[in-house]
Amino acid sequence: MSETLTKAAARNIFYGGTVFFFVVFVGLVAHSVTTANAVAKANPVTESVAHGKAVWEKHACIDCHTILGEGAYYAPELGNVWVRFGGHDDAAGTREALKAWMKGQPSGIEGRRQMPQFNISDADLDALVDFLKWTSEINTQNWPPKVSG
Repeated sequence: MSETLTKAAARNIFYGGTVFFFVVFVGLVAHSVTTANAVAKANPVTESVAHGKAVWEKHACIDCHTILGEGAYYAPELGNVWVRFGGHDDAAGTREALKAWMKGQPSGIEGRRQMPQFNISDADLDALVDFLKWTSEINTQNWPPKVSG
């Protein structure tokens, strides 16, 4: 058997590899699409959630906070703030607690980083809380690793 690679063998390796990786690519795209569709059906985006995301973006919350690991690390992770405030046990109480927390900023506790007062309307606060609740219901495969954020 010859020790050198012939042109025909190189061509066959190239075409075989191209076909193989194209099939893998198509399979991964199909998996991503079906997974995204399942997630969208399990956790639909309502008008209030979309409004809450707009409030999040308007006030540039991501400049200080992270959400699902994305953003600045100056302030706490907010992807699981609904869970940290007890949302699974008492949804109404958690909603009011989150709204009161945001209305009560800056807290004035010495030595802590302070969130500015944005003077967000009650309707915008409700929508922002809906967005944070929706975010906490996304299957993040246990991210963040600690509930404390």
